[in-house]
Amino acid sequence: MADFDAIVVGSGCAGSVAAYEIAKAGKSVLVVERGNYAGAKNMTGGRIYGHCLRAVFPDNYDEIPFERKVSHERISLMSPDSNFTIDFASDDLLKDGQESYTVLRGPFDQWLAEQAENAGAEYIYGIAVEKLVKDESGKVIGIFAGEDEITADVVVLCDGANSLLAEQAVGAARPSAAQMAVGIKQVYELPAEEIEKRFQCNPGEGAAWLFAGDCTHGTFGGGIIYTNKDSISLGIVAGIEATATKASVPVYQMLEDLKNRPEVAPVLKGAKLVEHSGHMVPEGGITTMPDLIADGVLIAGDNATMCVNLGYTVRGMDYAVAAGQMAGQSAAKALDAGDTSKAGLQCYVDALENSFVMKDLRQFKNVPNFMEHFDRMFCGYPEMVRDMMNTMFVVDGTPVAPMKKSMMPIVKGMGMMNLFKDVRGAMKAL
Repeated sequence: MADFDAIVVGSGCAGSVAAYEIAKAGKSVLVVERGNYAGAKNMTGGRIYGHCLRAVFPDNYDEIPFERKVSHERISLMSPDSNFTIDFASDDLLKDGQESYTVLRGPFDQWLAEQAENAGAEYIYGIAVEKLVKDESGKVIGIFAGEDEITADVVVLCDGANSLLAEQAVGAARPSAAQMAVGIKQVYELPAEEIEKRFQCNPGEGAAWLFAGDCTHGTFGGGIIYTNKDSISLGIVAGIEATATKASVPVYQMLEDLKNRPEVAPVLKGAKLVEHSGHMVPEGGITTMPDLIADGVLIAGDNATMCVNLGYTVRGMDYAVAAGQMAGQSAAKALDAGDTSKAGLQCYVDALENSFVMKDLRQFKNVPNFMEHFDRMFCGYPEMVRDMMNTMFVVDGTPVAPMKKSMMPIVKGMGMMNLFKDVRGAMKAL
């Protein structure tokens, strides 16, 4: 007889939600987390879309420790000597079911773990799981937690990007450098009223601000700022391969340079640095997704590359929550049926395929490859936009030329065929 009905490895968004669903179904479940507490290893300073959490926690949604409701979407295109920013606000961003919030993963993940524990899940912290236990047929029947062997009828792997266990479970190839990004983030304490003043937001509301171009010194990647209740999350995410082969400076210097930009420095003025962290981010999307089930095992979250960077928004946590919910429900269903073979766990894949998770990831399957090779977005278009804006707004006494005559040389300098190829590529990818 197994020690537990289910074991969940990892207590991030997918792991704790999966454990919550399994425990809620009356099954015994153990969660093993390598960090000293839930969220200790999760650095995301970002936003989560509320719809996924409403589906899991309809009765206590208002208790979730969100930071701020996002009321402003900002996107900046930076050249070394200019910045073009779009600031979008809309009532629709704030409506129930459409809203998003900034979160800090420490308190957020601890709240998720608390819900799972309240439902009956057991947690073990501070232990890294590096090996799975299999029977003679190759079915996963447990884990090695440190030197201890713990068995279960089903194992749910939610152990994050660059997973060793996914490789053991389903033979997933380790991701290449082109399929991964590295992110570094800093958190700065700042009084709530200062945040609201600097971002022109109402109390309790905030901004999600994305940067492209010179923030990564013209290479593939981008910068982020998210406003929290009384702090600001600032970060850089850069493609590992692009950084290694094309970047003129390392990622940590990119972050320092972004902090000193004239658009960013005033936002951080007087703020106190309280956190610095780094993490790997999966960038391949569905094109690098491993098999999600095998005999005795399911995979959900970052180790299943359920993440997509669209340039104007970054998605991942909502996919992880939804996948965790479906993984937990499917594991409980398979346990009830007494069949945790690959065939018995197929209901998980079916549920994902019928959900927004797989439909979104299939819709955006070409985005990672397009963005990786969209060099002009990071060095080229920011300068073109700068020259166009200068033509419009710089007044120096020189007679004004017709708009068409002044703009066309700038556009042609980029190359009409290049513009056509990029627009066509973006339309196909998005």
